[in-house]
Amino acid sequence: MLTRSSLTIRLHPADDVVIARQQLIGGTRLLDEDVLVAGLVPPGHKVATRAIDAGTPVRRYNQIIGFASRPIAAGEHVHLHNLAMGSFDRDYAFGVDVHPTAYVDPPAMFDGIVRRGGPNNGKVGTRNYIGILSTVNCSATVARGIADHFSRERLAAFPNVDGVVALTHGSGCGMDTHGEGMQILRRTLGGYAKHANFGGVLIVGLGCEANQISALLGAQALTEGPLLRTFSIQDTGGTAKTIARGIAMIGEMLPHANDVAREPVPASHITVGLQCGGSDGYSGITANPALGAAVDLLVRHGGTAILSETPEIYGAEHLLTRRAVSRAIGDKLVARIRWWEDYTARERGEMNNNPSPGNKAGGLTTILEKSLGAVAKGGTTNLVEVYEYAEPVTAKGFVYMDTPGYDPVSATGQVAGGANMIVFTTGRGSAYGCAPAPSLKLATNTPLWVRQEEDIDLNCGEIVDGDATVAEIGERLFGMMLETASGKLSKSELHGYGQNEFVPWYVGAVM
Repeated sequence: MLTRSSLTIRLHPADDVVIARQQLIGGTRLLDEDVLVAGLVPPGHKVATRAIDAGTPVRRYNQIIGFASRPIAAGEHVHLHNLAMGSFDRDYAFGVDVHPTAYVDPPAMFDGIVRRGGPNNGKVGTRNYIGILSTVNCSATVARGIADHFSRERLAAFPNVDGVVALTHGSGCGMDTHGEGMQILRRTLGGYAKHANFGGVLIVGLGCEANQISALLGAQALTEGPLLRTFSIQDTGGTAKTIARGIAMIGEMLPHANDVAREPVPASHITVGLQCGGSDGYSGITANPALGAAVDLLVRHGGTAILSETPEIYGAEHLLTRRAVSRAIGDKLVARIRWWEDYTARERGEMNNNPSPGNKAGGLTTILEKSLGAVAKGGTTNLVEVYEYAEPVTAKGFVYMDTPGYDPVSATGQVAGGANMIVFTTGRGSAYGCAPAPSLKLATNTPLWVRQEEDIDLNCGEIVDGDATVAEIGERLFGMMLETASGKLSKSELHGYGQNEFVPWYVGAVM
């Protein structure tokens, strides 16, 4: 456990920097490092503990986070003005850190919703929504109109239904019907249509769009039935008629969707998507490692955790390939890294476009530094599989899904893959929520928790305050995950977040 006395945090004996626990002013002596601070250093930012020559690699976590862009003196603030990206070789060392998983028997239990019959037979939900999906942006307004009808008062007769949500998007036409973008969109919509947290799904189209309902159903092996209905605006005859027809269809689904009851099931039925957004210098010290500790517990109890955001593991992917259970799985991850390098080059960008301005204000300087903290969310167990965006996740244990770093897009892919819960760490503050999967948000520092407690579910700042260990917060979070999976509402659910955060990844030209 960290103590309250030290002004900084040293993460590894070989590091060239330490992290300020509070704002440091010039002339402050860091007794643990025998260094005099030169100038102002904000909380969460880095202080050099020794002189560093220009061009020399700088280490945090005993890993390279960048290269000195000019000479850096001991005690100096290390950030954008003197630390830059640089190329270096990574040792992928495939599989060298693979080790047996110490499974727990009997596993922890939670009260889940077991789906019986149909394409979701045997799947377990943590929520019970009815979803309205649009094939194209042109049907988004009517989808919202249908959902808006089902107020809390109108759903009072169906207490086992958590709500009716419209998940709409901005694409579905003006795109190659056989291209990568359409494949991703259909995988995403198909994954939601089959999601265990939906008791029923209505798909609404326009009629002339590129993403035809029939092609979507065929590509995703979806079959219409009482709890999966489809229709289009043009066939129905206009907006008002379409909304009325959709309301009638949902009305027919509600008694069936309501006919469920929670029952005890093992934690192996939990699949959690791991997210971090609005990160800061404490993310890799508190909330991300605490989430990693909870992930280790979930995996030991038979569950699944999905790490994602490929631009935010860049430069730290070698820490994951070392945990890959086979060379083939490690190669899959490296292939996705190479795809992103090519993708950003084609778009005349660079991988270091991330961190965001908010991340930098919080103390993160390069994508290398952010990535090293981000991978901590994945804990320490073996990497058992790598998936492309929105692919169905079938493996148990710790897995990886290729997604962008933009949180709503990334989480949308994870939920399409089957995540029935999201856990989201933040250092700058987030008001994110997700439907149909409940989202828990973790604060990396206590000032954020105090400022934005109405949006945050757990304060991991206790770790840096010296009031709790990473393991203790991880244990607490695992218990909170079981409670949330059993039906306890998260802060974002209480505020009604979730519908606007459905953002499928758009890849390719808009025609």
